[in-house]
Amino acid sequence: MTILKFGGSNFLGPEGYHRVARHIAQRRAAGENKIVVVVSAMKGETDSLKAQMLEVNKEASPSNLDAAMATGEMISACRLEAAVSRLGISVTSLNGYGLGIRTNSDFGRATVESVDPRRIRSALQEQDVVIAAGAQAINQSGRLTFLGRNASDLTAVVIASMLEEHACEIYSDVPGVYTGDPNLIAEAQLIPEIAYEAIAAMSRYGAKVLHHGAVEYAEKHGVTIFCKSLTNDGVVTGTTVTGHGNARSVTVARDAVVISFASVAERDNRRALLDQNGITAIDVEQNEGPGLCVMSDTDFAKQLVAGTCTPPVSVQSTMVVTVLDASVRRIHLNGDYERAVSLARQLHEQMYPGAVAERFGRG
Repeated sequence: MTILKFGGSNFLGPEGYHRVARHIAQRRAAGENKIVVVVSAMKGETDSLKAQMLEVNKEASPSNLDAAMATGEMISACRLEAAVSRLGISVTSLNGYGLGIRTNSDFGRATVESVDPRRIRSALQEQDVVIAAGAQAINQSGRLTFLGRNASDLTAVVIASMLEEHACEIYSDVPGVYTGDPNLIAEAQLIPEIAYEAIAAMSRYGAKVLHHGAVEYAEKHGVTIFCKSLTNDGVVTGTTVTGHGNARSVTVARDAVVISFASVAERDNRRALLDQNGITAIDVEQNEGPGLCVMSDTDFAKQLVAGTCTPPVSVQSTMVVTVLDASVRRIHLNGDYERAVSLARQLHEQMYPGAVAERFGRG
């Protein structure tokens, strides 16, 4: 059995669905009889759905937002099902209600509590391909829950584990994990193999790589992740995520926030709350007072803090450049995009001197 996951960057328009469908057909023709495909929403769709909800009600409940945002992946699953069916392949799609994944009721970023493979196995007995809507499940009461931003990776890993498969392939617009964001740092180098812990740290510090929850679940359940890219020339395999392999990297968190509080005691209490929910927060000092910088799971972090009896003084967007070198964490806050990118490039050059010359043939 084959487990594939396609991110939203693969679905920029109708042709994206057809291209993925053709790839699935090629895999079937090569002898892979049963395929599960996890899909993300089209690029930008989740943000659009959330914005539409908040236009109706700025105080919409987290459970209401979860149900709305999950429709992005549902539509994507239906579109891919239509594209695959057009090629004469027997196919069906499942959303969070039918995947057999149960979570707690932390709407906004629910945690997987149990799995039941029977619904997916039954679907695979009747069809050759099953399309699964990513980043969603149901809680113990049967209500739809959202697993968090970019959490379709987690869905793919959970399905691989529950079907007793020890590998899954994750496709994005870049073939693998780099020493820096290749869209910002031209000299970033592809990392052929990386350990679960190393890539999870990159994700927690804001790198747009695999979802940290997916990586941690994969390590716990022994699932190897193959990062790939689907191009016009075929499949490019970039990085294998497994139990070993490390690399220094520079991450750029473009969607980070700084949450400021009236006192150090309040900050410490909120940091403990975020820690309990698996959210990395760094102490910072701002003009507004003591604060916490959050670089991933920012929506859920703001939701948790807002739900406490003492509201924060302010919540401000920022950018964070982080150097990850073994256990070393060096944090640089910068609200200016151009300056942050320039700093990231400088730090990467310091970390990998000569990378520019090597890349452009001047070494």
